[in-house]
Amino acid sequence: MEKPWLKFYDEGVPATIDYPDKPLYWTLEEAARKYPDNTATIFMGAKLTYRELNDLADKFAAALADLGVKKGDRVSVHLPNCPQFVIAYYGALKAGAMVVPTNPLYVEREIEHQLNDSGAETIVTLTKFYPVVRRVKEKTKLKNIIVTNIKEYFPPLIKLLFTLFKEKKEGHRPPIPEEPGTYFFQDLMAKYPPAPPEVEIEPEEDLALLQYTGGTTGVPKGAMLTHKNMLVNAIQVRHWMTGLEEGKEVLLAVLPFFHVYGMTVCMNMPIYLGAAMVLLPQFKVKEVLEAINKYKPTLFPGVATMYVAINNYPEVHKYDISSIKACIAGAMPLPYEVWTKFEEITGGKLVEGYGLTEASPVTHCNPIYGRRKPCIGIPLPDTEA
Repeated sequence: MEKPWLKFYDEGVPATIDYPDKPLYWTLEEAARKYPDNTATIFMGAKLTYRELNDLADKFAAALADLGVKKGDRVSVHLPNCPQFVIAYYGALKAGAMVVPTNPLYVEREIEHQLNDSGAETIVTLTKFYPVVRRVKEKTKLKNIIVTNIKEYFPPLIKLLFTLFKEKKEGHRPPIPEEPGTYFFQDLMAKYPPAPPEVEIEPEEDLALLQYTGGTTGVPKGAMLTHKNMLVNAIQVRHWMTGLEEGKEVLLAVLPFFHVYGMTVCMNMPIYLGAAMVLLPQFKVKEVLEAINKYKPTLFPGVATMYVAINNYPEVHKYDISSIKACIAGAMPLPYEVWTKFEEITGGKLVEGYGLTEASPVTHCNPIYGRRKPCIGIPLPDTEA
């Protein structure tokens, strides 16, 4: 097949890539092997290294196996961006399960539909969301509810202040009865060693994800994505951004992990790169600017509305956001005036890309450093269009 778009690739972007025949969680294990003491996550100022993150995922995999989760079972991850999401996601994959990312903003009816449609028997959720999950339990196939508090990976002082002044007021301390099938995340972390079960994964055949998407027809449907689908797309995106140094980059992860775009470009790709991920549970422009000023991220994937908010923030000049090298914007068109103003403010590059859930998701992107237009861009390496 002729690929006329190759002549527009940035220098250093390969026309084709040799992909490892490995399960998706191999990226985390490789990062822990190559960069054990490098920072993997930064959350509210608290850090986990790649060694720690991989060990926690191994512990969670061992816990799931002991709870009866086996290859092919579905595990719903009903969390915002936080270390627990990454641990539960990779732990479920190591246990051989399929991850079912579940939007924390879903109402009871939407959670019930997704759990029933996916057949999930295990869910990992926040204490804040426990009441709604418990209400739908009897209407679904749920057997295991694993509950975690958002504060569990906060630094000590912030955790104390949160406990004293915010936890109860903001709904993070609901009554959670001790009953069969309800488990606390930290109890499982304390109980199990970092010894995941031995599970044979066929990357091209075995599903890593049931990713729900509304498409154009309203009711969300689960897109079936294999380990290889997800691994290949993370590698494609990494190679699109030339000039990056493995083990040295920092990525601002504010796009939600429960959405496949955020999952691929803000979690799977940086783990493949051995980058540090600055985790933010939601986009608030002042908090984003403070995080950029403090942690100096080099990569900031997002959507156009995020960059508009930064461009228009009255006090943006008070923050040093010059660390940013490259940003890929997806999910909606990126107007010319948005990218040009953002690049003027930061000195970095902002380009528009395109994808769809069924493609894991990124298929097209404008060159980071070369010729670009207000459009979805050109196909990534090994993408036919």
